[in-house]
Amino acid sequence: MFYNFKRAGGWLFFCLALCLLINTEALTFDKRSSVALSHYIMAEMYDELGDIDKAIGEYQQALKADYKNSVIHLNLASSFIKINQLVKAIEELNLAIKFDPEAVEPHAILALLYSSQNKVEEANREYEAALMNASKAQPENTDIYKSLGMIYLQQKKLESAENIYRLILELSPLDVEAHFYLGNIYDELKNKQKAEEELKMVLELQPDYHQALNYLGYLYAQENKNLEQAEIMIKKALQIEPDNGAYVDSLGWLYFKQGKFNEAIEQLERANALLQDPVIQDHLGDVYFKVGDFTKAKASWQSSLELDSGQDGVKEKLNKLQ
Repeated sequence: MFYNFKRAGGWLFFCLALCLLINTEALTFDKRSSVALSHYIMAEMYDELGDIDKAIGEYQQALKADYKNSVIHLNLASSFIKINQLVKAIEELNLAIKFDPEAVEPHAILALLYSSQNKVEEANREYEAALMNASKAQPENTDIYKSLGMIYLQQKKLESAENIYRLILELSPLDVEAHFYLGNIYDELKNKQKAEEELKMVLELQPDYHQALNYLGYLYAQENKNLEQAEIMIKKALQIEPDNGAYVDSLGWLYFKQGKFNEAIEQLERANALLQDPVIQDHLGDVYFKVGDFTKAKASWQSSLELDSGQDGVKEKLNKLQ
Protein backbone atom coordinates (compact mmCIF):
# COMPACT_ATOMS: atom_id res chain seq x y z
CA MET A 1 0.00 0.00 0.00
CA PHE A 2 1.19 3.48 -0.79
CA TYR A 3 1.86 6.15 1.83
CA ASN A 4 -1.41 7.79 2.84
CA PHE A 5 -1.16 11.54 3.38
CA LYS A 6 -4.38 11.51 5.36
CA ARG A 7 -2.45 9.71 8.07
CA ALA A 8 0.03 12.56 8.37
CA GLY A 9 -2.16 14.83 10.48
CA GLY A 10 0.48 15.01 13.20
CA TRP A 11 2.51 17.19 10.90
CA LEU A 12 -0.07 19.96 11.28
CA PHE A 13 0.54 20.17 15.00
CA PHE A 14 4.28 20.04 14.31
CA CYS A 15 3.74 23.06 12.07
CA LEU A 16 2.04 24.91 14.90
CA ALA A 17 4.78 24.11 17.39
CA LEU A 18 7.40 25.19 14.90
CA CYS A 19 5.67 28.46 14.15
CA LEU A 20 5.30 29.30 17.80
CA LEU A 21 8.96 28.57 18.55
CA ILE A 22 10.59 30.55 15.76
CA ASN A 23 10.87 34.26 15.25
CA THR A 24 10.09 35.10 18.87
CA GLU A 25 11.27 38.66 18.37
CA ALA A 26 7.90 39.24 16.70
CA LEU A 27 6.40 39.23 20.20
CA THR A 28 8.57 42.17 21.32
CA PHE A 29 6.29 44.99 22.46
CA ASP A 30 6.38 48.19 20.43
CA LYS A 31 6.87 50.98 22.98
CA ARG A 32 5.26 53.72 20.91
CA SER A 33 2.81 54.63 23.64
CA SER A 34 3.64 54.90 27.32
CA VAL A 35 -0.08 54.73 28.18
CA ALA A 36 -0.53 51.57 26.13
CA LEU A 37 2.61 50.10 27.67
CA SER A 38 1.47 50.68 31.22
CA HIS A 39 -1.86 48.95 30.58
CA TYR A 40 -0.07 46.17 28.74
CA ILE A 41 2.22 45.54 31.73
CA MET A 42 -0.77 45.45 34.07
CA ALA A 43 -2.53 43.01 31.74
CA GLU A 44 0.49 40.73 31.75
CA MET A 45 0.58 40.86 35.54
CA TYR A 46 -3.12 39.95 35.87
CA ASP A 47 -2.64 37.19 33.31
CA GLU A 48 0.20 35.71 35.38
CA LEU A 49 -2.03 35.84 38.47
CA GLY A 50 -4.81 34.04 36.60
CA ASP A 51 -7.23 36.96 36.70
CA ILE A 52 -8.12 36.76 33.01
CA ASP A 53 -11.07 39.18 33.16
CA LYS A 54 -8.89 41.98 34.55
CA ALA A 55 -6.17 41.11 32.04
CA ILE A 56 -8.67 41.48 29.20
CA GLY A 57 -9.79 44.85 30.59
CA GLU A 58 -6.19 46.10 30.65
CA TYR A 59 -5.47 44.85 27.13
CA GLN A 60 -8.58 46.65 25.90
CA GLN A 61 -7.43 49.87 27.61
CA ALA A 62 -4.03 49.44 25.98
CA LEU A 63 -5.70 49.16 22.57
CA LYS A 64 -7.54 52.43 23.13
CA ALA A 65 -4.13 54.08 23.29
CA ASP A 66 -2.48 52.03 20.54
CA TYR A 67 -5.13 50.27 18.47
CA LYS A 68 -2.82 49.21 15.66
CA ASN A 69 -0.47 47.29 17.93
CA SER A 70 -0.62 43.70 16.71
CA VAL A 71 1.09 42.35 19.84
CA ILE A 72 -1.71 43.64 22.08
CA HIS A 73 -4.34 42.10 19.80
CA LEU A 74 -2.42 38.81 19.87
CA ASN A 75 -2.24 38.73 23.66
CA LEU A 76 -5.87 39.75 24.01
CA ALA A 77 -6.78 36.85 21.73
CA SER A 78 -4.81 34.51 23.98
CA SER A 79 -6.77 35.73 26.99
CA PHE A 80 -10.07 35.17 25.20
CA ILE A 81 -8.96 31.62 24.36
CA LYS A 82 -8.29 30.95 28.05
CA ILE A 83 -11.92 31.69 28.89
CA ASN A 84 -13.20 29.90 25.78
CA GLN A 85 -14.47 33.01 24.00
CA LEU A 86 -13.26 31.77 20.64
CA VAL A 87 -15.27 34.11 18.42
CA LYS A 88 -13.68 37.14 20.09
CA ALA A 89 -10.28 35.44 19.96
CA ILE A 90 -10.58 34.93 16.21
CA GLU A 91 -11.56 38.58 15.77
CA GLU A 92 -8.46 39.72 17.67
CA LEU A 93 -6.17 37.34 15.78
CA ASN A 94 -7.44 38.68 12.47
CA LEU A 95 -6.74 42.21 13.69
CA ALA A 96 -3.24 41.15 14.72
CA ILE A 97 -2.72 39.86 11.16
CA LYS A 98 -4.17 43.04 9.67
CA PHE A 99 -1.69 45.23 11.53
CA ASP A 100 1.27 42.88 11.08
CA PRO A 101 0.82 40.86 7.86
CA GLU A 102 4.27 39.26 8.22
CA ALA A 103 3.55 37.79 11.67
CA VAL A 104 3.72 34.04 12.21
CA GLU A 105 1.99 33.53 15.55
CA PRO A 106 -1.54 34.84 14.79
CA HIS A 107 -1.85 32.55 11.77
CA ALA A 108 -0.52 29.57 13.76
CA ILE A 109 -2.96 30.10 16.64
CA LEU A 110 -5.84 30.61 14.21
CA ALA A 111 -4.92 27.34 12.55
CA LEU A 112 -5.10 25.54 15.90
CA LEU A 113 -8.49 27.09 16.68
CA TYR A 114 -9.89 26.09 13.30
CA SER A 115 -8.47 22.58 13.72
CA SER A 116 -10.23 22.26 17.08
CA GLN A 117 -13.48 23.19 15.29
CA ASN A 118 -12.83 20.66 12.49
CA LYS A 119 -12.61 23.47 9.94
CA VAL A 120 -9.94 21.74 7.92
CA GLU A 121 -9.84 24.10 4.95
CA GLU A 122 -9.54 27.21 7.13
CA ALA A 123 -6.93 25.55 9.35
CA ASN A 124 -4.79 24.54 6.38
CA ARG A 125 -5.02 28.06 4.98
CA GLU A 126 -3.75 29.55 8.23
CA TYR A 127 -0.98 26.94 8.61
CA GLU A 128 0.13 27.76 5.09
CA ALA A 129 0.18 31.50 5.81
CA ALA A 130 2.11 30.94 9.05
CA LEU A 131 4.69 28.81 7.32
CA MET A 132 5.05 31.20 4.40
CA ASN A 133 5.76 34.05 6.82
CA ALA A 134 8.12 31.84 8.80
CA SER A 135 10.05 30.98 5.65
CA LYS A 136 10.56 34.69 4.96
CA ALA A 137 12.03 35.12 8.42
CA GLN A 138 14.24 32.01 8.14
CA PRO A 139 14.70 31.31 4.41
CA GLU A 140 17.17 28.45 4.97
CA ASN A 141 15.18 26.56 7.60
CA THR A 142 14.25 23.36 5.78
CA ASP A 143 11.92 22.20 8.58
CA ILE A 144 9.61 25.08 7.73
CA TYR A 145 9.56 24.10 4.06
CA LYS A 146 8.88 20.48 4.96
CA SER A 147 5.85 21.49 6.97
CA LEU A 148 4.65 23.69 4.12
CA GLY A 149 5.21 20.84 1.67
CA MET A 150 3.06 18.55 3.82
CA ILE A 151 0.26 21.12 3.79
CA TYR A 152 0.38 21.21 -0.02
CA LEU A 153 0.34 17.41 -0.18
CA GLN A 154 -2.74 17.22 2.01
CA GLN A 155 -4.41 19.83 -0.18
CA LYS A 156 -3.38 17.86 -3.30
CA LYS A 157 -1.47 20.90 -4.59
CA LEU A 158 1.10 18.61 -6.14
CA GLU A 159 2.98 21.14 -8.25
CA SER A 160 3.39 23.48 -5.28
CA ALA A 161 4.54 20.55 -3.14
CA GLU A 162 7.03 19.49 -5.81
CA ASN A 163 8.48 23.00 -5.93
CA ILE A 164 8.85 23.09 -2.15
CA TYR A 165 10.65 19.75 -1.92
CA ARG A 166 12.91 20.69 -4.83
CA LEU A 167 13.79 23.86 -2.93
CA ILE A 168 14.63 21.77 0.14
CA LEU A 169 16.98 19.65 -1.97
CA GLU A 170 18.67 22.77 -3.30
CA LEU A 171 19.39 23.72 0.31
CA SER A 172 20.13 20.17 1.46
CA PRO A 173 20.73 17.72 -1.45
CA LEU A 174 21.00 14.67 0.83
CA ASP A 175 17.73 15.24 2.68
CA VAL A 176 16.13 11.79 2.80
CA GLU A 177 12.61 12.99 3.62
CA ALA A 178 12.59 15.42 0.70
CA HIS A 179 13.54 12.65 -1.73
CA PHE A 180 10.89 10.37 -0.21
CA TYR A 181 8.08 12.90 -0.56
CA LEU A 182 9.18 13.79 -4.07
CA GLY A 183 8.79 10.10 -4.86
CA ASN A 184 5.26 10.29 -3.45
CA ILE A 185 4.50 13.34 -5.56
CA TYR A 186 5.80 11.83 -8.80
CA ASP A 187 3.76 8.71 -8.14
CA GLU A 188 0.64 10.84 -7.66
CA LEU A 189 1.50 12.62 -10.92
CA LYS A 190 1.73 9.21 -12.66
CA ASN A 191 5.43 9.67 -13.36
CA LYS A 192 6.50 6.21 -12.23
CA GLN A 193 10.07 6.52 -13.51
CA LYS A 194 10.82 9.62 -11.47
CA ALA A 195 9.03 8.15 -8.46
CA GLU A 196 11.25 5.08 -8.68
CA GLU A 197 14.38 7.23 -9.02
CA GLU A 198 13.57 9.25 -5.91
CA LEU A 199 12.74 6.18 -3.82
CA LYS A 200 15.96 4.50 -4.93
CA MET A 201 17.85 7.64 -3.88
CA VAL A 202 16.24 7.39 -0.43
CA LEU A 203 17.45 3.80 -0.05
CA GLU A 204 20.94 4.72 -1.25
CA LEU A 205 21.12 7.38 1.44
CA GLN A 206 19.39 5.31 4.14
CA PRO A 207 18.97 1.58 3.32
CA ASP A 208 16.71 0.89 6.33
CA TYR A 209 14.21 3.68 5.54
CA HIS A 210 11.23 1.35 5.88
CA GLN A 211 8.68 3.71 4.35
CA ALA A 212 10.68 3.77 1.10
CA LEU A 213 11.29 0.01 1.23
CA ASN A 214 7.56 -0.61 1.39
CA TYR A 215 6.66 2.10 -1.11
CA LEU A 216 9.10 0.98 -3.80
CA GLY A 217 8.24 -2.68 -3.22
CA TYR A 218 4.54 -1.92 -3.62
CA LEU A 219 5.25 0.22 -6.67
CA TYR A 220 7.04 -2.72 -8.28
CA ALA A 221 4.11 -4.99 -7.41
CA GLN A 222 1.68 -2.55 -9.00
CA GLU A 223 3.83 -2.40 -12.12
CA ASN A 224 4.24 -6.21 -12.02
CA LYS A 225 8.03 -5.99 -12.29
CA ASN A 226 11.07 -6.79 -10.12
CA LEU A 227 8.80 -8.95 -7.95
CA GLU A 228 11.61 -10.84 -6.24
CA GLN A 229 13.31 -7.56 -5.32
CA ALA A 230 9.97 -6.18 -4.21
CA GLU A 231 9.44 -9.12 -1.86
CA ILE A 232 12.86 -8.59 -0.28
CA MET A 233 12.14 -4.89 0.30
CA ILE A 234 8.65 -5.35 1.72
CA LYS A 235 9.78 -8.12 4.05
CA LYS A 236 12.65 -5.92 5.22
CA ALA A 237 10.17 -3.13 5.97
CA LEU A 238 8.08 -5.64 7.92
CA GLN A 239 11.09 -6.70 9.96
CA ILE A 240 11.27 -3.08 11.14
CA GLU A 241 7.50 -2.65 11.63
CA PRO A 242 5.94 -6.13 11.74
CA ASP A 243 2.44 -4.93 12.65
CA ASN A 244 2.17 -2.15 10.08
CA GLY A 245 -1.09 -2.89 8.29
CA ALA A 246 -0.05 -1.03 5.15
CA TYR A 247 3.13 -3.09 4.86
CA VAL A 248 1.25 -6.36 5.43
CA ASP A 249 -1.15 -5.28 2.68
CA SER A 250 1.81 -4.69 0.36
CA LEU A 251 3.04 -8.23 0.97
CA GLY A 252 -0.43 -9.68 0.36
CA TRP A 253 -0.76 -7.73 -2.87
CA LEU A 254 2.68 -8.89 -3.98
CA TYR A 255 1.66 -12.52 -3.38
CA PHE A 256 -1.44 -11.88 -5.49
CA LYS A 257 0.76 -10.61 -8.31
CA GLN A 258 2.92 -13.73 -7.96
CA GLY A 259 -0.13 -15.99 -8.18
CA LYS A 260 0.18 -17.14 -4.56
CA PHE A 261 -3.50 -16.63 -3.80
CA ASN A 262 -3.75 -18.51 -0.49
CA GLU A 263 -0.76 -16.58 0.89
CA ALA A 264 -2.27 -13.36 -0.45
CA ILE A 265 -5.57 -13.95 1.34
CA GLU A 266 -3.78 -14.81 4.58
CA GLN A 267 -1.73 -11.58 4.53
CA LEU A 268 -4.60 -9.36 3.38
CA GLU A 269 -6.91 -10.69 6.08
CA ARG A 270 -4.19 -9.95 8.61
CA ALA A 271 -3.75 -6.45 7.16
CA ASN A 272 -7.49 -5.91 7.45
CA ALA A 273 -7.38 -6.90 11.11
CA LEU A 274 -4.58 -4.39 11.71
CA LEU A 275 -5.93 -1.49 9.67
CA GLN A 276 -9.36 -0.52 8.39
CA ASP A 277 -8.61 0.84 4.94
CA PRO A 278 -10.54 0.83 1.63
CA VAL A 279 -7.46 -0.24 -0.34
CA ILE A 280 -7.05 -3.40 1.73
CA GLN A 281 -10.72 -4.28 1.24
CA ASP A 282 -10.39 -3.66 -2.50
CA HIS A 283 -7.35 -5.94 -2.66
CA LEU A 284 -9.23 -8.65 -0.75
CA GLY A 285 -12.10 -8.36 -3.21
CA ASP A 286 -9.72 -8.83 -6.14
CA VAL A 287 -8.15 -11.95 -4.64
CA TYR A 288 -11.47 -13.53 -3.67
CA PHE A 289 -12.80 -12.81 -7.14
CA LYS A 290 -9.72 -14.43 -8.67
CA VAL A 291 -10.24 -17.66 -6.69
CA GLY A 292 -13.96 -17.72 -7.49
CA ASP A 293 -15.34 -16.76 -4.07
CA PHE A 294 -17.74 -14.15 -5.43
CA THR A 295 -19.69 -13.76 -2.18
CA LYS A 296 -16.60 -12.69 -0.26
CA ALA A 297 -15.41 -10.58 -3.19
CA LYS A 298 -18.71 -8.69 -3.18
CA ALA A 299 -18.60 -8.22 0.61
CA SER A 300 -15.03 -6.91 0.48
CA TRP A 301 -15.74 -4.42 -2.29
CA GLN A 302 -18.87 -3.22 -0.47
CA SER A 303 -16.80 -2.73 2.68
CA SER A 304 -14.26 -0.77 0.65
CA LEU A 305 -16.98 1.58 -0.60
CA GLU A 306 -18.31 2.01 2.93
CA LEU A 307 -14.89 3.35 3.89
CA ASP A 308 -14.51 5.47 0.74
CA SER A 309 -17.59 5.90 -1.43
CA GLY A 310 -15.72 7.79 -4.16
CA GLN A 311 -13.95 4.79 -5.72
CA ASP A 312 -15.26 4.50 -9.26
CA GLY A 313 -13.06 1.48 -9.97
CA VAL A 314 -14.53 -0.49 -7.09
CA LYS A 315 -18.06 0.49 -8.13
CA GLU A 316 -17.33 -0.80 -11.62
CA LYS A 317 -16.11 -4.15 -10.24
CA LEU A 318 -19.31 -4.54 -8.21
CA ASN A 319 -21.50 -3.68 -11.19
CA LYS A 320 -19.77 -6.29 -13.33
CA LEU A 321 -20.06 -8.88 -10.56
CA GLN A 322 -23.78 -8.25 -10.14
